[in-house]
Amino acid sequence: MTPIQTTIVGFGFSAVTFHAPLLEALPEFHVRQVVSRDAEKVHRVFPEARVVATLDEALRDEATELVVITTPTGLHFEMAKQAIEANKHVLLEKPAVVTIEEGEALLALAEQHRVHVAVYHNRRYDGDFLTVEQLIEANEIGDWQLLESRFDRYRPVVRDRWREKQGAGSGILFDLGSHLIDQALALFGEPDELTGDVLMQREGAETDDGFHITLHYGKRRVILRSTSFVQGPTPRFELHGTRGSYVKYGMDPQEARLASGRKADGTLGEDDPEDFGHLQLADEAAERLETLSGNYLGYYRDLADGLATGRLPVDLHDALKTMKLIEAVRKSSEDGRTIRRKEWDV
Repeated sequence: MTPIQTTIVGFGFSAVTFHAPLLEALPEFHVRQVVSRDAEKVHRVFPEARVVATLDEALRDEATELVVITTPTGLHFEMAKQAIEANKHVLLEKPAVVTIEEGEALLALAEQHRVHVAVYHNRRYDGDFLTVEQLIEANEIGDWQLLESRFDRYRPVVRDRWREKQGAGSGILFDLGSHLIDQALALFGEPDELTGDVLMQREGAETDDGFHITLHYGKRRVILRSTSFVQGPTPRFELHGTRGSYVKYGMDPQEARLASGRKADGTLGEDDPEDFGHLQLADEAAERLETLSGNYLGYYRDLADGLATGRLPVDLHDALKTMKLIEAVRKSSEDGRTIRRKEWDV
């Protein structure tokens, strides 16, 4: 297979941690350009890559097939539009765009230019999520009744970064909420109703720093939440059903390992045994259940296949479903009421 000629736009935390190590490790891709003003930083990772200052300059390169956009979310729409109009495939960092209208415009433009737009919802490739998915599919805990999924942090002081400042695409609902909502949609599809509470609790907060979302699936419930005031460990997942429960502490290890400079290989997503979840079935002794291995490399392998076949691992249609739920969560929080599916599914 001829490597997919790739340009990365932006070379901050997201690019360096989540994209560069995976692209470097896979023969399916070749990073030929990076849009950045720090050539030295780029060349430490990609010594032979061409470093350019602007997207306009990068898009003049006819050999580029895929443009990976890792800039702040508020810049995604215009940059993706430029890349599509230059007949390039696009990979957008989640949550893709800021509004549903932007996403729909990119869908129409991509269809017109016959290119693909994928979205980097890599948390579908977390080991703990894959384990929960397998437990549900295998019906090991019986009929599921309640799933709780959390991304908690201890960050009580507002930091000087774009995600915590007022502006397009900022706030924890866009940042972490998009992951949790996407995972719920991947497991169960769209809910019948939802109830949202979006929080701004920290002193000097300019944008949301917590949320509590309840997705209603008939009598079943999915609870998604995040707060900036949790010091101790809280369960990452709790799955409860008619035959038993599964409770998992600890985060998927791939992000921390990549951030520490570890190379991406087949062992990257192996969970530490002390973090294995507890499976408790009715009338049986509790057991530690080995976590399935996380697989961020698998996302990019699936992307390589998807660019050839059209079956992307996560596409703009998926991202738009997440965007619709994010907007419905905000409306629910503002109005203080439960929102029905017919109000967002239009």
